[in-house]
Amino acid sequence: MAGIYIHIPFCKQKCSYCDFHFSTTFSAYRSKMIDALVREIETRIGYLKNQTIETLYFGGGTPSLLTSEELKTLVDAVDKNYKLAPQIEFTLEANPDDITDAQLLTWKAIGVNRLSIGLQSFLQEDLDWMNRAHTAEESTNAVKMAKSHGFSLTVDLIYGLPNRTISDWESNIDQLVALGPDHISAYCLTIEKRTALYQLVQKGELPEVGEDDQSDQFEILVKKLNASGYQQYEISNFAKEENYSKHNSNYWKGVDYIGIGPSAHSFDRESRRWNVASNPVYIKGVLSNNSYFEEEILTPKDRFNELLLTGLRTKWGVDLEDLSFKHCPTKYFNEQLIAFINDDLIFKSEGKIFLTEKGKLQADHIAAMLFID
Repeated sequence: MAGIYIHIPFCKQKCSYCDFHFSTTFSAYRSKMIDALVREIETRIGYLKNQTIETLYFGGGTPSLLTSEELKTLVDAVDKNYKLAPQIEFTLEANPDDITDAQLLTWKAIGVNRLSIGLQSFLQEDLDWMNRAHTAEESTNAVKMAKSHGFSLTVDLIYGLPNRTISDWESNIDQLVALGPDHISAYCLTIEKRTALYQLVQKGELPEVGEDDQSDQFEILVKKLNASGYQQYEISNFAKEENYSKHNSNYWKGVDYIGIGPSAHSFDRESRRWNVASNPVYIKGVLSNNSYFEEEILTPKDRFNELLLTGLRTKWGVDLEDLSFKHCPTKYFNEQLIAFINDDLIFKSEGKIFLTEKGKLQADHIAAMLFID
């Protein structure tokens, strides 16, 4: 069991909060990028040791900008070189403004069965300062169209936005729940230094939202979604009737995967590797058989920390037996774990540890405190 992630580093325009790797000026080398992605797909076949591919995920960037020919070329390369599961989960990230009836029919014909729609907010004012390419009306129409074509859907929302009230946030949640997607991902807005949002905050044009306000919005999110039949199976992810994202769940469970494309990461439980975050350098490296990635061998401590960080975020928790690496866990870990249990941040059941509702508000801090240096 393994997965393939393909990073499409193209976007129509730059969102104010985004620091992912992509380019808005790509027409001159677009075909070469597709050639490079195909070449990497072909040359990485040994990495997963002939495991069956159960998930294929096109992320970015904006994969919905690909033409049907480009997408089919990449899918054909995967199909030709890897053993795919009969019921593979095939996800495509899509912006609302790219979703039309014709496009949905095309994607379905190519094999896409799950869409991840970057809606973010139903308030036009939010979309404007985010510099999103779609409108609030397009958001609603896109979800309705995708549902009518039978796609499994996950829709993204962002909380902790500046100039927003609790009532605004509740309205966002209610509108999305009314549309009834199978899956909802909700992420807290973070202000990264390399973004336009950071500059807006520095200039005082937008306020920075405090941690207490963000925590309040998170608690409202969990309460409302639980009441609407969505199960929180990972801190930021909610699903109806166990319609979990198999691809992302595998990341959290430590399943092997290949990352194709500039800035993409790969993982085989023994090492982690990441491609260069530069389109020209990536293309040149792949097409000329030169190096285009870096790699690190994971130590027992690395594996311990990664399993702890990812597992604690999920409903499945962390099996303490899985943490029994060489020299792990340490006396410090056991003492800190007991302290967190006593503070009602972690609970233990059948040999596994889980975050409490209170602990989920401090997930990253708790994991960091349990890490082995």
